[in-house]
Amino acid sequence: MVCSKARAYAGGMARTARERIEGDPVSSSIYGALMDQVLALEGCELQENASSFHVAHGRAFLGIHPRRGGILVNIVLERELTSDRVHRAERVSANRWHNEVIVTEPSGIDAELLNWIREAYALTA
Repeated sequence: MVCSKARAYAGGMARTARERIEGDPVSSSIYGALMDQVLALEGCELQENASSFHVAHGRAFLGIHPRRGGILVNIVLERELTSDRVHRAERVSANRWHNEVIVTEPSGIDAELLNWIREAYALTA
């Protein structure tokens, strides 16, 4: 889990995804709430990249991208989500869509979002 204590960074800018989350209390609380739910899914692996995290179960089904005051969650599905919550949806192949949802408070980790994440997870089984 993310430490609640932020560290000082050269030039005042956080460089990695983890540093950006740790340096923003809102992002940190959202990330914690999200990871409590996602890592409860059996066999998931958190992959830390320079600018984001991927959650994989055989293949990545979820991207977590820090934003100031929130987190962009990229959900990989076989369909485009049609919801006002979807910031952007992009077809990346014949059977895959990247659906981006921006979460700006922990209460955004709700039943609707978790259902989409479970749907993406089920596609990796």
